[in-house]
Amino acid sequence: MKNFLLTENPISAEEVIQKVARREAGAVTVFIGTVRELTNGKRTLYLEYEAYKPMAEKMLEKIGEEVKEKWPEAEAAITHRTGKLDISDTAVVIAVSSPHRKTAYEANEYAIERIKEIVPIWKKEFWEDGSKWIGDQRETAAYPDGRPPEGMLDQ
Repeated sequence: MKNFLLTENPISAEEVIQKVARREAGAVTVFIGTVRELTNGKRTLYLEYEAYKPMAEKMLEKIGEEVKEKWPEAEAAITHRTGKLDISDTAVVIAVSSPHRKTAYEANEYAIERIKEIVPIWKKEFWEDGSKWIGDQRETAAYPDGRPPEGMLDQ
């Protein structure tokens, strides 16, 4: 059972939670990222997530290692969806367990921020007015050619 993966299938939050559930954990935090309807006042119809899967899964594992370094008692699992997602669909589930809640909360927040920073997953957001946005998950870098620039995936 892999703790860090991409899937084109709907994500079961319970399955991700079970990957980190353990007797010594007094806390399990779960972040569920969903597709929202409005972005900067524009009505979103749907999203498409694409990824360079081998590197993306490697980077998700790296985030798990970083979590373990910063919070040695924490266990993390991350599943991110790719493909077409409709409004309210689950895009990502992050589960973190630890003996204490503060660690679980901090590690979970750290994980989602790192996903947006280092994991080669990009999104195409299609709006009701016919326009679309294609770029990184932080919504700071647009990819006019539909994919990240050459060399970016070689990090």
